[in-house]
Amino acid sequence: MPWLLSSRDDRAFSSSSPSERQCERTAFSFYCAVRERLPVWLLEDMRSMEVFCWEDGRPRAFLPSEALLYALVHDHQDYARYLLNRYSVSALRAPRCSFCCHHRSGTPHLNVAVRYDRVSILGTMAETLKDCKTQSERQEFLDGCGSCSHAADAGKSAVQLAVELSRSDCLLLLLVRGAQPDGLDAALQVLVSCDASLRRHAQRCLDLLLLFLPKPQPLRCVQEEPQRWQSLLGNEVFGWLCGLAPPPLLLQALRCLAQSGPDQISTLPHFLQPHSWQ
Repeated sequence: MPWLLSSRDDRAFSSSSPSERQCERTAFSFYCAVRERLPVWLLEDMRSMEVFCWEDGRPRAFLPSEALLYALVHDHQDYARYLLNRYSVSALRAPRCSFCCHHRSGTPHLNVAVRYDRVSILGTMAETLKDCKTQSERQEFLDGCGSCSHAADAGKSAVQLAVELSRSDCLLLLLVRGAQPDGLDAALQVLVSCDASLRRHAQRCLDLLLLFLPKPQPLRCVQEEPQRWQSLLGNEVFGWLCGLAPPPLLLQALRCLAQSGPDQISTLPHFLQPHSWQ
């Protein structure tokens, strides 16, 4: 393989080191290899032994976290599982952005998984977060806004993005793992504005947020158009969101069940699915 890295120390590279243009070419080759879902061992050889990135005027190998982003985009589940099992939480560390040249807080990986609807890989990443040293670190991964200010998902957590895109399976997985149930107002707006083809998933996203919402906050849209939302949500849910009544009994029972695992809700018969409390 060309341009093998003989060591990982900070000594200067020789004149035979690859140029920035050559790094771009090998980066594209690696991207294509992941897209073609080549075997894990071959991808790891390419990632660890060839130079792909140009940073601060010198070449470096691709980081596991950068390789995981490629695996997410192309749904290479075997490679994603390998990276997460081998490198654990470090595979979720946000790489430095080449555009704005700083490290981000949180991780972009959860948002990428939601945007591409990679439920299986998202589940593996959520399981990997158990290896975090502290609960606060784990929560930062789950609730952080991993995208830079110039990115399309800037300022959005994975939960908020799942609500916006009506990714109900991703949303359930995140909420069960402890992510904050933010975005109730957005879920209501998506429900009334989405196409008929997405309405079922939008409704399920709203139902799931209600399941994990500890105490509803006053919502402007509900207060401004009470008759409209009362008709849409049902009397019991509407009363609870307005602070006029306790949560429906079925909602309370389903909340206990949902918190025990993501598969518990989806395996319920139709008449016990979350929408049935309305």
